[in-house]
Amino acid sequence: MSFRRTFWRGYREIRRRVLGIPQTGAINFGQLRRLEPFGRHFGEDRGRALDRHYVEAFLGSHAADIKGHVLEVGDDVYTRRFGADRVSTSDILHVTAGNPRATIVADLSDAAHIPDASFDTLIVTQTLHLIYDPKAAVRTMHRILRPGGVLLLTVPGITQVPHGTVWAHIWFWAFTPLSINRMLSEAFGGDAVAVEHFGNVLSASAMLYGLSADDLAPDELDVSDPDYPVIIGARARRTDR
Repeated sequence: MSFRRTFWRGYREIRRRVLGIPQTGAINFGQLRRLEPFGRHFGEDRGRALDRHYVEAFLGSHAADIKGHVLEVGDDVYTRRFGADRVSTSDILHVTAGNPRATIVADLSDAAHIPDASFDTLIVTQTLHLIYDPKAAVRTMHRILRPGGVLLLTVPGITQVPHGTVWAHIWFWAFTPLSINRMLSEAFGGDAVAVEHFGNVLSASAMLYGLSADDLAPDELDVSDPDYPVIIGARARRTDR
């Protein structure tokens, strides 16, 4: 064995001991040594959905952007919760007819009937991965924002794919911070886009096992490790005039 290989093997052994990392084959998985997750609904069947913990943290940090004429996808829960009295008009977008609260029926990737420059704020949470042509959807979102308007977007990174739910047949994508930054920058311009990541190896594992936010402590949830993006949040502002 060469000196170099011996050196690096010794270095890795010392590093494992210092960091308290068990030897290969000596990991105690405990309740995690299982082939069936604890749940298949993002933790909602156990408590607060883990992904929504991060979505709501992101929206809460950008609540001041939620104002004027707001469009939210699916319902207006976040518009009311984070926009409060700053919101003058609220619209709800749904992709198909049948949602009695929807004021606009449209697929964001092909929504020519939504007028240009209609909204001050778009709240688009956990939606882009359900659209086969997300780049077209991003172009639509840029178009329907007023100059100075803000898009608040969240997408899944490390995630379950929920077979057995209504979403399974349209769950096309998972994203990385890099892909979201590039996609939004192509439409909005790089200087107008800020991307954030949420999650760490523990919360990513919890997400895959179907655990809830209530299964983890706040300080475990709140550590962000760029190698393990559970949720990606992005703020994009339309700057053209």
